[in-house]
Amino acid sequence: MKVLVVGGGGREHALIRKIKESKKVSEIACCPGNGGISYDAKCYPVSATDTDGVVNLAKEIKADFVVVAPDDPLVAGMVDALNEAGFAAFGPKANAAVIEGSKVFSKNLMLKYNIPTAEYKVFDNAEDAIAYVRDKNEFPTVIKADGLALGKGVIIPETFEEAEAGIKEIMQDKIFGESGNNIVVEEFLTGPEVSVLAFTDGNCIKPMVSSMDHKRALDGDKGLNTGGMGTVSPNPYYTEDIAAECMEKIFIPTINAMNAEGRTFKGCLYFGLMLTPKGPKVIEYNCRFGDPETQVVLPRLKTDIMDIFEAINNETLSELNIEWSDDAAACVVIASGGYPKSYPKGLEITGLENGQRDGVIVYHAGTAMDGNSLVTSGGRVLGVTALGTDLLEALNKSYSAVEKIDFENKHFRKDIGQKALNAVKDL
Repeated sequence: MKVLVVGGGGREHALIRKIKESKKVSEIACCPGNGGISYDAKCYPVSATDTDGVVNLAKEIKADFVVVAPDDPLVAGMVDALNEAGFAAFGPKANAAVIEGSKVFSKNLMLKYNIPTAEYKVFDNAEDAIAYVRDKNEFPTVIKADGLALGKGVIIPETFEEAEAGIKEIMQDKIFGESGNNIVVEEFLTGPEVSVLAFTDGNCIKPMVSSMDHKRALDGDKGLNTGGMGTVSPNPYYTEDIAAECMEKIFIPTINAMNAEGRTFKGCLYFGLMLTPKGPKVIEYNCRFGDPETQVVLPRLKTDIMDIFEAINNETLSELNIEWSDDAAACVVIASGGYPKSYPKGLEITGLENGQRDGVIVYHAGTAMDGNSLVTSGGRVLGVTALGTDLLEALNKSYSAVEKIDFENKHFRKDIGQKALNAVKDL
Protein backbone atom coordinates (compact mmCIF):
# COMPACT_ATOMS: atom_id res chain seq x y z
CA MET A 1 0.00 0.00 0.00
CA LYS A 2 0.93 3.62 -0.53
CA VAL A 3 -0.15 5.67 2.50
CA LEU A 4 -0.47 9.47 2.63
CA VAL A 5 -0.29 11.11 6.08
CA VAL A 6 -1.67 14.65 6.41
CA GLY A 7 0.12 16.91 8.91
CA GLY A 8 3.61 17.96 9.87
CA GLY A 9 4.26 17.61 13.61
CA GLY A 10 5.46 15.17 16.24
CA ARG A 11 2.19 13.24 16.22
CA GLU A 12 2.44 12.73 12.48
CA HIS A 13 6.05 11.58 12.78
CA ALA A 14 5.00 9.02 15.42
CA LEU A 15 2.21 7.79 13.14
CA ILE A 16 4.59 7.54 10.18
CA ARG A 17 7.16 5.59 12.21
CA LYS A 18 4.43 3.12 13.25
CA ILE A 19 2.98 2.87 9.71
CA LYS A 20 6.53 2.20 8.47
CA GLU A 21 6.56 -1.00 10.57
CA SER A 22 3.50 -2.37 8.72
CA LYS A 23 4.10 -5.29 6.39
CA LYS A 24 1.28 -3.93 4.22
CA VAL A 25 2.98 -0.61 3.43
CA SER A 26 5.53 -0.10 0.66
CA GLU A 27 5.58 3.70 0.48
CA ILE A 28 4.69 6.62 2.77
CA ALA A 29 4.02 10.20 1.67
CA CYS A 30 3.36 13.17 3.95
CA CYS A 31 2.07 16.70 3.48
CA PRO A 32 3.52 19.04 4.45
CA GLY A 33 5.78 16.99 6.75
CA ASN A 34 8.92 18.52 8.30
CA GLY A 35 12.68 18.17 8.29
CA GLY A 36 12.77 14.99 10.37
CA ILE A 37 9.75 13.40 8.70
CA SER A 38 11.53 13.76 5.35
CA TYR A 39 13.89 10.94 6.42
CA ASP A 40 10.92 8.55 6.81
CA ALA A 41 8.44 9.70 4.14
CA LYS A 42 8.38 11.65 0.90
CA CYS A 43 7.17 15.14 1.81
CA TYR A 44 5.02 17.32 -0.44
CA PRO A 45 4.52 21.10 0.09
CA VAL A 46 0.73 20.93 0.48
CA SER A 47 -0.80 22.54 3.57
CA ALA A 48 -2.59 20.22 6.00
CA THR A 49 -5.64 22.51 5.79
CA ASP A 50 -5.77 22.60 1.96
CA THR A 51 -8.54 20.08 1.33
CA ASP A 52 -8.53 20.41 -2.45
CA GLY A 53 -4.74 20.25 -2.49
CA VAL A 54 -4.68 17.06 -0.40
CA VAL A 55 -7.35 15.37 -2.55
CA ASN A 56 -5.39 16.30 -5.69
CA LEU A 57 -2.14 15.01 -4.14
CA ALA A 58 -3.83 11.72 -3.22
CA LYS A 59 -4.91 11.40 -6.85
CA GLU A 60 -1.49 12.38 -8.19
CA ILE A 61 0.44 9.83 -6.11
CA LYS A 62 -2.34 7.20 -6.35
CA ALA A 63 -2.63 6.81 -2.56
CA ASP A 64 -4.29 3.63 -1.32
CA PHE A 65 -5.06 5.07 2.11
CA VAL A 66 -4.98 8.58 3.65
CA VAL A 67 -4.47 9.30 7.36
CA VAL A 68 -5.74 12.76 8.35
CA ALA A 69 -4.07 13.54 11.67
CA PRO A 70 -4.66 17.20 12.73
CA ASP A 71 -7.90 18.67 14.09
CA ASP A 72 -8.35 21.60 11.66
CA PRO A 73 -8.72 19.54 8.43
CA LEU A 74 -10.91 16.96 10.21
CA VAL A 75 -13.29 19.64 11.49
CA ALA A 76 -13.28 21.25 8.03
CA GLY A 77 -14.38 18.00 6.35
CA MET A 78 -11.23 16.66 4.69
CA VAL A 79 -12.24 13.01 5.27
CA ASP A 80 -15.64 13.72 3.67
CA ALA A 81 -13.87 15.14 0.59
CA LEU A 82 -11.42 12.23 0.38
CA ASN A 83 -14.23 9.67 0.66
CA GLU A 84 -16.22 11.48 -2.03
CA ALA A 85 -13.15 11.29 -4.29
CA GLY A 86 -12.99 7.53 -3.69
CA PHE A 87 -10.17 7.36 -1.12
CA ALA A 88 -10.18 5.23 2.04
CA ALA A 89 -9.26 7.54 4.91
CA PHE A 90 -8.67 7.39 8.66
CA GLY A 91 -10.40 10.06 10.73
CA PRO A 92 -13.93 11.23 11.50
CA LYS A 93 -16.14 13.10 9.08
CA ALA A 94 -16.89 16.76 9.79
CA ASN A 95 -20.24 16.11 11.47
CA ALA A 96 -18.47 13.87 14.03
CA ALA A 97 -15.27 15.94 14.36
CA VAL A 98 -17.47 18.72 15.79
CA ILE A 99 -17.05 16.90 19.13
CA GLU A 100 -13.70 18.72 19.28
CA GLY A 101 -14.51 21.57 16.90
CA SER A 102 -17.09 23.02 19.29
CA LYS A 103 -16.77 22.93 23.09
CA VAL A 104 -20.39 24.11 23.26
CA PHE A 105 -21.52 21.11 21.21
CA SER A 106 -19.54 18.61 23.30
CA LYS A 107 -20.71 20.04 26.65
CA ASN A 108 -24.34 20.04 25.50
CA LEU A 109 -23.92 16.45 24.25
CA MET A 110 -22.64 15.32 27.65
CA LEU A 111 -25.48 17.10 29.44
CA LYS A 112 -28.11 15.59 27.13
CA TYR A 113 -26.78 12.02 27.44
CA ASN A 114 -25.78 12.15 31.10
CA ILE A 115 -22.04 11.74 30.52
CA PRO A 116 -20.15 12.99 33.62
CA THR A 117 -18.48 16.38 33.13
CA ALA A 118 -17.96 19.69 34.95
CA GLU A 119 -20.95 21.99 35.49
CA TYR A 120 -20.90 24.76 32.90
CA LYS A 121 -22.61 27.70 31.25
CA VAL A 122 -22.30 28.99 27.66
CA PHE A 123 -21.97 32.69 26.72
CA ASP A 124 -22.00 34.59 23.43
CA ASN A 125 -21.00 37.98 24.85
CA ALA A 126 -18.32 39.14 27.28
CA GLU A 127 -20.57 41.27 29.54
CA ASP A 128 -22.84 38.38 30.54
CA ALA A 129 -19.90 36.05 31.05
CA ILE A 130 -18.10 38.56 33.27
CA ALA A 131 -21.27 39.20 35.31
CA TYR A 132 -21.77 35.43 35.76
CA VAL A 133 -18.18 34.89 36.96
CA ARG A 134 -18.47 37.90 39.32
CA ASP A 135 -21.74 36.62 40.84
CA LYS A 136 -20.53 33.00 41.13
CA ASN A 137 -17.27 34.13 42.75
CA GLU A 138 -15.67 30.66 42.72
CA PHE A 139 -11.96 30.47 41.88
CA PRO A 140 -10.09 28.99 40.23
CA THR A 141 -12.58 28.68 37.38
CA VAL A 142 -12.19 27.38 33.81
CA ILE A 143 -12.85 29.42 30.66
CA LYS A 144 -12.74 27.75 27.24
CA ALA A 145 -12.96 29.18 23.75
CA ASP A 146 -15.66 27.31 21.82
CA GLY A 147 -13.61 26.50 18.72
CA LEU A 148 -10.14 25.17 17.89
CA ALA A 149 -7.19 27.09 19.34
CA LEU A 150 -4.09 24.91 18.85
CA GLY A 151 -4.62 23.30 22.25
CA LYS A 152 -4.26 26.68 23.98
CA GLY A 153 -7.89 27.81 24.15
CA VAL A 154 -8.33 27.13 27.88
CA ILE A 155 -7.50 29.53 30.70
CA ILE A 156 -7.79 28.85 34.43
CA PRO A 157 -8.05 32.20 36.25
CA GLU A 158 -7.27 32.28 39.98
CA THR A 159 -9.00 35.66 40.57
CA PHE A 160 -11.93 37.65 39.20
CA GLU A 161 -9.50 40.16 37.64
CA GLU A 162 -7.74 37.36 35.74
CA ALA A 163 -11.09 35.93 34.60
CA GLU A 164 -12.34 39.31 33.39
CA ALA A 165 -9.12 39.94 31.45
CA GLY A 166 -9.22 36.42 29.95
CA ILE A 167 -12.83 36.73 28.82
CA LYS A 168 -12.09 40.07 27.16
CA GLU A 169 -9.00 38.66 25.42
CA ILE A 170 -10.97 35.72 24.00
CA MET A 171 -14.28 37.42 23.17
CA GLN A 172 -13.32 41.03 22.42
CA ASP A 173 -9.63 40.98 21.42
CA LYS A 174 -10.23 37.68 19.55
CA ILE A 175 -6.84 36.16 20.45
CA PHE A 176 -8.21 32.87 19.08
CA GLY A 177 -10.14 34.49 16.22
CA GLU A 178 -13.65 33.24 15.50
CA SER A 179 -13.08 30.37 17.96
CA GLY A 180 -13.79 32.90 20.71
CA ASN A 181 -17.23 34.00 19.50
CA ASN A 182 -18.69 31.76 22.21
CA ILE A 183 -17.12 30.60 25.45
CA VAL A 184 -17.81 27.95 28.06
CA VAL A 185 -17.34 28.83 31.73
CA GLU A 186 -17.15 25.73 33.87
CA GLU A 187 -16.37 24.59 37.39
CA PHE A 188 -12.78 23.77 38.24
CA LEU A 189 -12.41 20.03 38.83
CA THR A 190 -9.71 18.51 41.02
CA GLY A 191 -7.95 15.17 40.82
CA PRO A 192 -5.39 13.41 38.64
CA GLU A 193 -5.69 13.97 34.88
CA VAL A 194 -5.66 11.05 32.47
CA SER A 195 -5.53 10.98 28.66
CA VAL A 196 -7.12 7.97 26.98
CA LEU A 197 -7.10 7.66 23.20
CA ALA A 198 -9.49 5.12 21.74
CA PHE A 199 -9.92 3.43 18.37
CA THR A 200 -13.56 3.26 17.26
CA ASP A 201 -15.43 2.28 14.12
CA GLY A 202 -18.68 3.79 15.41
CA ASN A 203 -19.94 0.48 16.80
CA CYS A 204 -17.03 -0.89 18.81
CA ILE A 205 -14.61 1.15 20.93
CA LYS A 206 -11.15 -0.09 21.92
CA PRO A 207 -9.24 2.21 24.29
CA MET A 208 -5.48 2.44 23.91
CA VAL A 209 -3.05 2.41 26.84
CA SER A 210 -3.38 5.44 29.14
CA SER A 211 -1.05 8.41 29.37
CA MET A 212 -0.38 11.57 31.41
CA ASP A 213 0.29 14.88 29.64
CA HIS A 214 2.15 17.90 31.05
CA LYS A 215 0.55 21.05 29.61
CA ARG A 216 2.31 23.89 31.44
CA ALA A 217 5.52 25.37 30.05
CA LEU A 218 7.55 25.31 33.28
CA ASP A 219 8.49 22.84 36.01
CA GLY A 220 5.98 22.32 38.80
CA ASP A 221 3.08 22.90 36.39
CA LYS A 222 3.86 26.62 36.31
CA GLY A 223 3.80 29.00 33.36
CA LEU A 224 1.54 29.22 30.33
CA ASN A 225 -0.48 26.39 28.83
CA THR A 226 1.24 24.76 25.84
CA GLY A 227 0.38 22.04 23.36
CA GLY A 228 2.14 19.64 25.76
CA MET A 229 5.71 19.56 27.16
CA GLY A 230 5.93 15.83 27.66
CA THR A 231 3.99 12.72 28.52
CA VAL A 232 4.30 9.28 30.09
CA SER A 233 2.48 5.97 29.66
CA PRO A 234 0.91 4.20 31.45
CA ASN A 235 -0.81 6.63 33.82
CA PRO A 236 -0.60 4.97 37.27
CA TYR A 237 -3.84 6.60 38.45
CA TYR A 238 -5.78 4.84 35.69
CA THR A 239 -6.43 1.49 37.38
CA GLU A 240 -8.39 -1.44 35.93
CA ASP A 241 -11.40 -0.49 38.08
CA ILE A 242 -11.36 3.10 36.83
CA ALA A 243 -10.92 1.88 33.24
CA ALA A 244 -14.02 -0.31 33.63
CA GLU A 245 -15.99 2.63 35.08
CA CYS A 246 -14.90 4.88 32.22
CA MET A 247 -15.93 2.27 29.65
CA GLU A 248 -19.39 1.94 31.21
CA LYS A 249 -20.13 5.60 32.02
CA ILE A 250 -18.11 7.58 29.45
CA PHE A 251 -16.66 5.70 26.45
CA ILE A 252 -19.63 3.58 25.33
CA PRO A 253 -22.19 6.32 26.18
CA THR A 254 -20.22 8.83 24.06
CA ILE A 255 -20.19 6.52 21.01
CA ASN A 256 -23.92 5.81 21.52
CA ALA A 257 -24.66 9.54 21.92
CA MET A 258 -22.89 10.40 18.68
CA ASN A 259 -24.78 7.62 16.86
CA ALA A 260 -28.07 8.87 18.32
CA GLU A 261 -27.27 12.34 16.99
CA GLY A 262 -26.58 10.95 13.50
CA ARG A 263 -22.88 11.76 13.88
CA THR A 264 -21.21 8.33 13.85
CA PHE A 265 -17.58 8.72 14.91
CA LYS A 266 -14.93 6.61 13.13
CA GLY A 267 -11.26 7.13 13.91
CA CYS A 268 -9.37 8.03 17.08
CA LEU A 269 -11.45 9.62 19.84
CA TYR A 270 -9.43 11.23 22.63
CA PHE A 271 -10.85 11.46 26.13
CA GLY A 272 -9.29 14.03 28.45
CA LEU A 273 -10.40 12.85 31.90
CA MET A 274 -10.23 14.11 35.48
CA LEU A 275 -10.42 11.49 38.22
CA THR A 276 -12.42 13.56 40.72
CA PRO A 277 -13.49 12.54 44.24
CA LYS A 278 -16.94 11.93 42.66
CA GLY A 279 -15.56 9.68 39.92
CA PRO A 280 -14.10 10.15 36.43
CA LYS A 281 -15.36 13.16 34.45
CA VAL A 282 -14.68 14.36 30.91
CA ILE A 283 -12.63 17.55 30.66
CA GLU A 284 -12.52 17.50 26.85
CA TYR A 285 -12.84 15.39 23.73
CA ASN A 286 -10.44 15.50 20.80
CA CYS A 287 -11.34 14.06 17.40
CA ARG A 288 -7.82 12.75 16.70
CA PHE A 289 -4.61 11.40 18.20
CA GLY A 290 -3.28 13.64 20.97
CA ASP A 291 0.09 15.36 20.69
CA PRO A 292 2.37 14.40 22.49
CA GLU A 293 0.35 11.46 23.88
CA THR A 294 0.72 9.65 20.54
CA GLN A 295 4.50 9.68 21.04
CA VAL A 296 4.23 7.40 24.11
CA VAL A 297 1.15 5.38 23.16
CA LEU A 298 2.10 4.20 19.65
CA PRO A 299 5.59 2.93 20.59
CA ARG A 300 3.76 0.46 22.89
CA LEU A 301 1.45 -0.79 20.10
CA LYS A 302 2.33 -4.32 18.92
CA THR A 303 -0.54 -4.83 16.41
CA ASP A 304 -0.03 -3.68 12.81
CA ILE A 305 -1.54 -0.18 12.76
CA MET A 306 -2.77 -0.59 9.18
CA ASP A 307 -4.82 -3.62 10.29
CA ILE A 308 -6.49 -1.31 12.82
CA PHE A 309 -7.07 1.50 10.31
CA GLU A 310 -8.59 -0.92 7.79
CA ALA A 311 -10.79 -2.54 10.46
CA ILE A 312 -12.13 0.89 11.41
CA ASN A 313 -12.73 1.72 7.77
CA ASN A 314 -14.56 -1.60 7.23
CA GLU A 315 -16.36 -1.42 10.62
CA THR A 316 -14.87 -4.75 11.72
CA LEU A 317 -12.92 -3.46 14.74
CA SER A 318 -14.72 -5.88 17.10
CA GLU A 319 -13.04 -8.78 15.28
CA LEU A 320 -9.51 -7.47 15.85
CA ASN A 321 -7.39 -8.21 18.93
CA ILE A 322 -5.16 -5.19 19.61
CA GLU A 323 -2.00 -5.97 21.58
CA TRP A 324 0.17 -3.64 23.64
CA SER A 325 3.66 -3.88 25.13
CA ASP A 326 4.02 -3.97 28.94
CA ASP A 327 6.88 -1.45 28.69
CA ALA A 328 6.56 2.04 30.08
CA ALA A 329 7.19 5.00 27.78
CA ALA A 330 8.28 8.59 28.42
CA CYS A 331 8.46 11.54 26.05
CA VAL A 332 10.25 14.80 26.90
CA VAL A 333 9.56 17.70 24.53
CA ILE A 334 12.46 19.99 23.64
CA ALA A 335 11.01 23.41 22.80
CA SER A 336 12.33 26.73 21.55
CA GLY A 337 13.12 29.25 24.28
CA GLY A 338 10.15 31.63 24.52
CA TYR A 339 7.50 29.02 23.57
CA PRO A 340 4.47 29.23 23.74
CA LYS A 341 4.95 32.95 23.04
CA SER A 342 7.44 34.28 20.46
CA TYR A 343 10.64 32.39 19.69
CA PRO A 344 13.36 32.40 17.01
CA LYS A 345 13.44 29.89 14.16
CA GLY A 346 16.24 28.55 11.97
CA LEU A 347 18.59 27.53 14.82
CA GLU A 348 20.86 24.61 13.97
CA ILE A 349 20.18 21.37 15.88
CA THR A 350 23.20 19.28 16.88
CA GLY A 351 23.76 16.00 18.71
CA LEU A 352 20.84 14.09 17.22
CA GLU A 353 23.03 11.14 16.24
CA ASN A 354 23.96 10.71 19.92
CA GLY A 355 20.34 11.09 21.01
CA GLN A 356 18.84 8.29 18.93
CA ARG A 357 20.67 5.29 20.40
CA ASP A 358 19.71 2.77 23.07
CA GLY A 359 16.03 2.39 22.29
CA VAL A 360 15.37 6.15 22.13
CA ILE A 361 13.13 7.50 19.37
CA VAL A 362 13.32 11.19 18.45
CA TYR A 363 10.11 12.47 16.88
CA HIS A 364 10.38 15.73 14.95
CA ALA A 365 7.70 18.34 15.61
CA GLY A 366 9.15 21.68 14.49
CA THR A 367 12.21 21.04 12.32
CA ALA A 368 13.22 21.95 8.77
CA MET A 369 16.12 21.30 6.44
CA ASP A 370 18.37 24.27 5.66
CA GLY A 371 20.72 22.86 3.04
CA ASN A 372 22.26 19.87 4.78
CA SER A 373 21.55 21.20 8.27
CA LEU A 374 18.54 20.44 10.43
CA VAL A 375 17.15 23.61 12.02
CA THR A 376 14.31 24.62 14.33
CA SER A 377 11.06 25.76 12.69
CA GLY A 378 8.48 25.65 15.49
CA GLY A 379 7.77 26.07 19.19
CA ARG A 380 7.89 22.41 20.07
CA VAL A 381 10.93 21.14 18.19
CA LEU A 382 11.52 17.50 19.17
CA GLY A 383 9.83 14.80 21.25
CA VAL A 384 12.41 12.47 22.78
CA THR A 385 10.72 9.16 23.59
CA ALA A 386 12.19 6.14 25.36
CA LEU A 387 10.79 2.76 26.41
CA GLY A 388 11.78 1.02 29.63
CA THR A 389 10.76 -1.91 31.79
CA ASP A 390 9.38 0.70 34.19
CA LEU A 391 8.72 4.44 34.10
CA LEU A 392 11.94 5.41 35.91
CA GLU A 393 14.06 3.58 33.33
CA ALA A 394 12.13 5.17 30.44
CA LEU A 395 12.53 8.66 31.94
CA ASN A 396 16.25 8.20 32.61
CA LYS A 397 16.84 7.09 29.01
CA SER A 398 14.78 9.96 27.62
CA TYR A 399 16.50 12.65 29.71
CA SER A 400 19.94 11.20 28.95
CA ALA A 401 19.18 11.61 25.23
CA VAL A 402 17.76 15.14 25.75
CA GLU A 403 21.07 16.23 27.30
CA LYS A 404 22.95 15.19 24.13
CA ILE A 405 20.75 17.18 21.73
CA ASP A 406 21.35 20.90 21.50
CA PHE A 407 20.33 24.15 19.85
CA GLU A 408 20.52 27.74 21.04
CA ASN A 409 18.20 28.50 23.97
CA LYS A 410 16.60 25.03 24.02
CA HIS A 411 13.94 24.62 26.69
CA PHE A 412 12.51 21.50 28.34
CA ARG A 413 10.82 20.62 31.59
CA LYS A 414 12.96 18.69 34.06
CA ASP A 415 10.05 17.15 35.97
CA ILE A 416 8.19 15.15 33.32
CA GLY A 417 6.82 11.98 34.91
CA GLN A 418 7.53 13.00 38.52
CA LYS A 419 3.83 13.05 39.45
CA ALA A 420 3.48 9.57 37.98
CA LEU A 421 6.54 8.28 39.84
CA ASN A 422 5.17 9.70 43.10
CA ALA A 423 1.81 8.09 42.38
CA VAL A 424 3.45 4.69 41.87
CA LYS A 425 4.98 5.04 45.34
CA ASP A 426 1.68 6.15 46.90
CA LEU A 427 -0.66 3.65 45.24
